[in-house]
Amino acid sequence: MERLGTGIGWRPEIADAVERIPGIDWAEVVAENVCPGHLPKSLLRLRERGVTVIPHGVSLGLGGADRPDETRLTALAERAGALGSPLVTEHIAFVRAGGPLTASPRLEAGHLLPVPRTRDALDVLCENIRIAQDALPVPLAVENIAALISWPGEELTEGQFLYELADRTGVRLLIDVANLHTNHVNRGEDPAEALAELPLEAIAYVHVAGGFERDGVWHDSHAHPVPRPVLDILTDLASRVAPPGVLLERDENFPETAELERELAQIRAAVEKGGQEPRTPSSTPGNTPAPASSAARERLALAQAALLSALVAGTPVPEGFDRTRLGVQARALAGKRADVVAKVAPELPAILGPRYRPAFLSYAQRNPMTSGYRRDALEFAGQLLDGEGALDTAARRDLREWWLERSGPAPRSHSWPARIRRTLTRR
Repeated sequence: MERLGTGIGWRPEIADAVERIPGIDWAEVVAENVCPGHLPKSLLRLRERGVTVIPHGVSLGLGGADRPDETRLTALAERAGALGSPLVTEHIAFVRAGGPLTASPRLEAGHLLPVPRTRDALDVLCENIRIAQDALPVPLAVENIAALISWPGEELTEGQFLYELADRTGVRLLIDVANLHTNHVNRGEDPAEALAELPLEAIAYVHVAGGFERDGVWHDSHAHPVPRPVLDILTDLASRVAPPGVLLERDENFPETAELERELAQIRAAVEKGGQEPRTPSSTPGNTPAPASSAARERLALAQAALLSALVAGTPVPEGFDRTRLGVQARALAGKRADVVAKVAPELPAILGPRYRPAFLSYAQRNPMTSGYRRDALEFAGQLLDGEGALDTAARRDLREWWLERSGPAPRSHSWPARIRRTLTRR
């Protein structure tokens, strides 16, 4: 595996900082946020300097019951080609459920949800990964995710699940030590035990990120400084194997450049500390594929659809799940949905002001997401316009102009009022 070094997640908000910070060996970009034919100039400059850029997908849903979508795989492959990347990465998660396998409406989570650590889920995931590997021009690495909830009746530990996955498919692993910490707080899982069971030679690189704890629940926010327990897990991992690359993730509340540099220095120090300790070798994964049965896909599809429906559509909680924890997850999904819609359609919070968030959360309670965030924004605005008395005259006029501009076959020529332009500029 190529040695990557120390990297940072490239985001438009910190593009200038990423270019200026010394010692940045590589960067990672959310695959769905870039267009192969129109790469941001900052990324092009990084590539010209020889900085490796890796696309990191978030919407493929390899852990879902359905086979990977060919269009999404093609898009991921195109981004790898445009960036000249040595590999691409995705998540061990499901992001949608329902559809033909369950004869129920398809629902979108808008977020990464954990797959059950069962034989059925492992068989399906292995087959989906092999399909993705065949479609991609470069190697694939998959990431362990953070979870607020636990599936009942799990048959494998995190480490066992990941080991078998790598053993049966030859896939590389992207190990997120912040997610191991999240699962320690939320699910009582020991990070050291997970690391001890991993096929360390399969690690492609490592993610490091911050979060926060509220009411005994750890939220993997990517919007807070990296805490000491996460750095300690990184040191433990580095004491077992020299990670090919380590990357700092930050998605919100971007700090000053000096703070990013300080966190990168802490990450380097944690890796160096671990490297000074004796290393224990682990077994090397093999490659023994086994196909998933149709029955396994159907069982997984029904289980995932029932869980996602409970989270986003208010249907009964499936047996064996913690109701309180599912409530926390449901609120987190709705909040993330509101935040992402505000990003893809910043005119909406500019038009609605403080009414935006409560109005959107009320809409989300009644309307599960069935397509992407841009469609979600249009449907939200359309429902507001259909309502009586919820908007003042100015807001209704501006919202209608926005809806007509976005929903028509071609953009309309429109100049937003000065108050909205000022709000958008501040955002």
